[in-house]
Amino acid sequence: MIIQIYEIQEPDEAEKMIEVGVDHIGSVILSEEEWKKPSIYDTIRIIGDSPSKSSLIPLFNKRDSVFRALDYYQPDIVHFCENLCGIDHASDALQYLIDLQQQVRERFFSIKIMRSIPIPEPGRGNAFSMWEMASLFEPVSDYFLTDTLLVGAHHEGKPQPVEGFVGITGRTCDWGIARDLVKRSRIPVILAGGLFPENVIQGITQVAPAGVDSCTGTNMMDRSGKPIRFRKDVDRVREFVGAIRSLEKKK
Repeated sequence: MIIQIYEIQEPDEAEKMIEVGVDHIGSVILSEEEWKKPSIYDTIRIIGDSPSKSSLIPLFNKRDSVFRALDYYQPDIVHFCENLCGIDHASDALQYLIDLQQQVRERFFSIKIMRSIPIPEPGRGNAFSMWEMASLFEPVSDYFLTDTLLVGAHHEGKPQPVEGFVGITGRTCDWGIARDLVKRSRIPVILAGGLFPENVIQGITQVAPAGVDSCTGTNMMDRSGKPIRFRKDVDRVREFVGAIRSLEKKK
């Protein structure tokens, strides 16, 4: 079971994640303009000297900018997480993203590619449409990652936390649709979206993914109980990892 933790932006936090036993340690480039972050570079180098793998999300998708970032950081995995549900499936925009992944694969053959598949909260989507979308990206991806898409009247007028992308909602996606993706996919699927130490075993049991991912659910909290971005609660991460490894020992 792959255990993936985001958002690790500093070398000292990376060292803590390695010590706890996290398999994939993820960082995020927040800006195309300020893409060169020495702290993230050092984070990825530290991970490279360990048994863990580095994963990097660029919150942009212009080909030259992506290539420049990958040349500089050289992560083990590049993770694309655009909100595909906001793109016409017959459009040039979608084909551009598919072509981009193929170009990354050809130029950076040692870097694996992860593609987020947006999955709505329970009862707000259907499995066929999600699989139809995923199947377009399967030939140019090494991993899928499910993540929660905010849709419907409950979220009317409210964009995703990061506009144009999916992730860091803290909400659980529809595990039935995620399970269907796992069954259909020929590549490993990592379950993400609202996973905490308290519910990760239930998610694994219901979805049977190749791995699980946590960001918001293992962050530190402020005084009002809201998660703090880029600050991990190491005890929560340790609890998350421990629950998964204990389950594996029982099998």
